[in-house]
This record gives sequence, structure tokens and C-alpha cells, in this order.
Amino acid sequence: MTNFAAQLKGEISRIAKKESRAETAPLKKTNAQYRSEIAELKRRIAGLEAAVKRLAKAQPKAEKPKADDDESNALRFRADGFASLRKKLGLSGMEMAKLLGVSNQSVYHWEAGKSKPRAAQLAAIAAARKLGKKEAAAKLAQL
Repeated sequence: MTNFAAQLKGEISRIAKKESRAETAPLKKTNAQYRSEIAELKRRIAGLEAAVKRLAKAQPKAEKPKADDDESNALRFRADGFASLRKKLGLSGMEMAKLLGVSNQSVYHWEAGKSKPRAAQLAAIAAARKLGKKEAAAKLAQL
């Protein structure tokens, strides 16, 4: 009986392997096909990236439009520069706010770097940069 049991076990094992090979063979074939397609796509991507780099090098850099130096300097804003302007003019935060037509809190936030002035306020700050101490005091007296 052991001989018969061993033969039956071997036959079942052989048939199971044959069935599993039959089931997995198409999967292995499609897997190999997908891998080759992926490799081809990677090669195409590498070629396209190289072409993009070549074109980027061949294209001249876009130049920024040049503006007058006075205008570009007038519209820049730095918190420490604004604080030094106020000190140079000898004004308190409240007086500077009154001169620019903004609130005291705005001046405080600008100097602390918590916020930045809007375009209209930048124009007023640019005008204040051109003032001296006496002119600023005279302008404040008018307000």
C-alpha cells in the first residue's frame, strides 16, 4: 500500500505542477511584455528629457524689462530701511503714520516686518524718502 500511496502522491504533485504552470505561463508572458514596454517608455522619456534640455540651452534667456533706476528704487520696501527713514526724519511712529496717511498700527507692522505696504502706500513712502527733516515737519504742520 505504501507504494501505491507514494505513486498517487507523486501523480497528484505532477498534475498540480502542470496545472499551476498552465495557469502562470500567460501571466509570466504578459509580465515580460509589460516589463519590456516599461523599459521602452523609460528610454523614450530619457530621450525627451534630453531634447528638452537641449532646447532649453539653445533658447536665449528671457530678459527682464528694464525700468528706470529711480522708479525701481522708489518702489522697493525693506522693514529696517523704513525704520531708519523714520528715524532719519526724526518722526515718531504716530507722526510717520499721519504723514503717510495710514494708521499707527500699519507703521508698527511694517517696521516689525509683519506686513508690507500696498502699492499706493509705497508711493507715499517714496515721496517721504525725498523729504528732509524740515520739510517733513512742515508737511506735518499742514496736516
